[in-house]
Amino acid sequence: MKFAIVVYGAPYSHQASRSGYLFTRAVLDMGHEVHRVFFYHDGVYNASKLAAPPQDEADIQADWATLGSTHDLDLVVCIASALRRGMLDPTEAARYDKSADSIADEFSISGLGQLIDATLEADKVVTFGV
Repeated sequence: MKFAIVVYGAPYSHQASRSGYLFTRAVLDMGHEVHRVFFYHDGVYNASKLAAPPQDEADIQADWATLGSTHDLDLVVCIASALRRGMLDPTEAARYDKSADSIADEFSISGLGQLIDATLEADKVVTFGV
């Protein structure tokens, strides 16, 4: 079965991010395919390369990045949601003349067309968050 995952919740402020990560890991471990993970609204904070959680807490951003690298997942951050929240990749940072970027390399930034494509390609779409 092919899944598309949509994460709306920010790490550490909502269970959605961790639940989405655990679900995604579980379906991959069961041999299913994940077509794309789309981070939307506050979910874009999952792509932050600047987060530094305490050592005794789960590093949710690193968990997503590692899962993406290990399984060659398409981890997509909504561009509109990201820009509103100061989440920029190098291209957007240059476009808006900002001094730094904040999106980890394992993630890409794109538009809602990627979410539509994911819903068309997947057998099941599972969302996490409000």
